[in-house]
Amino acid sequence: MQPISASDIQTRLERDNPWWSEPKPEISEANFPRRVYFQSLRDLALDFSVRRATVLLGARRVGKTFMIKQLVAEAISSNINPRAILYVSIDTPIYSGFSLEQFLDLMPKDPNIDRRLVIFDEIQYLRNWEVHLKDIVDTYNNIKFIATGSAAAALKLKSHESGAGRFSDFMLPPLTFYEFLTFINEDETLIEVAKTESETETENDQAQPKRRYPKRHYMAKNIDALNHRFVDYLNFGGYPEVVLNEAISKNPEQFIRNDIIDKVLLKDLPSLYGIQEIPELNRLFSFLAYNAGNEASLENITQESGITKPTIRRYIEYLESAFLIIKVSNVDDNCKTMKRERNFKIYLNNPSMRAALFTPVVFEDSDRIGHLTESAIFSQWQHSPSFRNLRYARWRNEGEVDIIYLSGPRQMPTWIGEISWSDRVAKNQFDETKAVRTLLKNHPTIESAFFTTKTIQKYVTIDGRRLSIIPSALYCYTVGRNITTQLTTPLGIEPEDKGKHAA
Repeated sequence: MQPISASDIQTRLERDNPWWSEPKPEISEANFPRRVYFQSLRDLALDFSVRRATVLLGARRVGKTFMIKQLVAEAISSNINPRAILYVSIDTPIYSGFSLEQFLDLMPKDPNIDRRLVIFDEIQYLRNWEVHLKDIVDTYNNIKFIATGSAAAALKLKSHESGAGRFSDFMLPPLTFYEFLTFINEDETLIEVAKTESETETENDQAQPKRRYPKRHYMAKNIDALNHRFVDYLNFGGYPEVVLNEAISKNPEQFIRNDIIDKVLLKDLPSLYGIQEIPELNRLFSFLAYNAGNEASLENITQESGITKPTIRRYIEYLESAFLIIKVSNVDDNCKTMKRERNFKIYLNNPSMRAALFTPVVFEDSDRIGHLTESAIFSQWQHSPSFRNLRYARWRNEGEVDIIYLSGPRQMPTWIGEISWSDRVAKNQFDETKAVRTLLKNHPTIESAFFTTKTIQKYVTIDGRRLSIIPSALYCYTVGRNITTQLTTPLGIEPEDKGKHAA
């Protein structure tokens, strides 16, 4: 048996770094649309004045490597020597046993190069990666390091423990509905910008205070066409590669299932957490995905799946860490988060996963679209730090409120919303708004409330309060666009300043 030769490793490095050669080849990724996060990532990752590594986190196939290649093109255009840029995918078998520092020795030698850019893709496959990365950040002050990884919670935990002061985390969520329409060049065709942030509503009723609009207010030029595109987004729109690659878009279910879900469940989570009962994990995820949007508890999941409560609790944490699911907690009658959580909701981090696991939704399938719409809207909110303040409420006698936003040191409810893929609320306001009216009556801190519908957009006055009604597709678009186009930090927007006005 022969060890992997140094020449084979060098050959692979040169293949993965084509910009080292002459003449310089074009980086094809640079010709594709850039996600709204790109500029923020660029500013952070290419700032050589700050001695910190950038750790780009996100689910599989949300575009991390794609953005990295675009970042390489940007670095070259900003006069960083191409031979000073190293890209390494850590999960490549030929690099097995290599340390991070050993890769630096294989970069082209040039005494005239005074600064370098080094990128470690899928760094979670290196044992104790955080220790090694911190060490080389401390050692090489002329190198800017970037690392990417797919198992977010494990990476974040380790980066915070071992990389304090040396790592900057940058979260990359799935495509928003706004980005999806932009990528397929239908944003301006389907959406009209109606008002800007400086405008307020004019009220004839002087008892009602003027209300601020969201940062921007949008109208659907053709709600039926927008809804059909929204269903496309639910089925396959969260992944840039599916949207941009015509061959993959013809069979998105296979791509999402085989290249994303199966690799996470069969490879990433077992290797990171030492999971032995992989079929059990698969069974739980399938059960949660099928019931996404429904209220759940450890008791009923145990009864349906046959998996023990401690195992379910642990697996849910793992699935959250891998960006497969979103867990949302509920509040009690006083809008306080339960100290002992009994019930919660599980949403898919990316609604497209349900179509891959089961069957795509069709436009006439209102019930399934309704649950997936909730997943899609919560998926938009994860682009903002405000996401951690979102809850839901469900009471036996009063009904349910899908979104409650808590703010301030006392975590008081500020705005609330009910999500639906139906126009019932516009036709039967009294019955359909019972739970929302109860919250508005009992909690004067609530500034605004909204209901989503399938096609209707208007304002209504109920119990003396003016409430907004907006199509679900348009609301999903509004949240995604207002959050992702107003980034002030790598994570999104500041929660208290903008979060409560995005609804």
